[in-house]
Amino acid sequence: MFHWQEGLFLTQAGLALDVTRRQKVGFISHAHADHIARHEMALCTAATGKLYNHRLGPLRRTMELPYREPKEFGPLTLTTYPAGHCLGSAMLLADDGKKRLLFTGDFKLGPSATCEAAELPRADILVMESTFGKPKYRLPPREEVIAELVELVLQTLAEGRTPVIHAYALGKAQEVTRLLTLAGIPVQQHPDTFAVSKVYLECGMDLGNVTEFCGKLKPGHAVVTLPKGMKNFRISGIRDPVSFAVTGWAIDESAKYRYGVDYALPLSDHADFDQLLETVERVGASEIYCTHGPADFVAHLRAAGYNAHPVTGSYQMRMF
Repeated sequence: MFHWQEGLFLTQAGLALDVTRRQKVGFISHAHADHIARHEMALCTAATGKLYNHRLGPLRRTMELPYREPKEFGPLTLTTYPAGHCLGSAMLLADDGKKRLLFTGDFKLGPSATCEAAELPRADILVMESTFGKPKYRLPPREEVIAELVELVLQTLAEGRTPVIHAYALGKAQEVTRLLTLAGIPVQQHPDTFAVSKVYLECGMDLGNVTEFCGKLKPGHAVVTLPKGMKNFRISGIRDPVSFAVTGWAIDESAKYRYGVDYALPLSDHADFDQLLETVERVGASEIYCTHGPADFVAHLRAAGYNAHPVTGSYQMRMF
């Protein structure tokens, strides 16, 4: 039902799946830069469409695929389901009348403060991302990580210093912002991040007490900015900062040194190792194809008796 040609395609419909070069028609699971291109027509959820247009410019043609509403597309019936990764993120179920293929895109099981929780339909073929496909990437309970983040931010403020959280402008930044504002901590955001947050607000996603950082720090506020190393991540005028990185890779003891921060907390928007295994079990597919992760995960699934394969040519991430 699918093939790889410098990217994934649904063969019968000729539909590109998160292909990062321009296509006549492409499905976009979410609006992160490594999953989008300036397609002639993009199939996606409404929220992803707004974020896609924000990132690549207005008036890009989109066809909306609302969650759980089947739509005919050539020989296939397409249905999207929440992926739990960021606002608008979607899995795609393709049904040709004989077999059902589920393409996960990036996903995470469990709750999120800024998007719908993932839903896993049954399928015959599962094409899944497997970023954290090594057993060492078993993340601590989300509520514990959130509690630690809030405690450290409050402690930093109590010391008269400024908590500065480095997070991707789309997704993680809004998630962290909402978690902090729910705890009563107001947030100022880097202008690039705030521009994305305004799209979230347009989509009806409340982020709480958040404002744009316009050159002056407000007392008692946390600051959410871009990841270190990205262009223009620095915010001037902040004295005595305490820096944080929020990423699943923080499960590695060396993470805070690698990211150059005071604290690295394992708050992830990707499924960890146990969630990947849970996904395989719940979807119940007889064929499993893994992308965006270590080859070790395929070997682990095969050892457990699953008919698993790497997607030939797909990018296998360097694992720290």
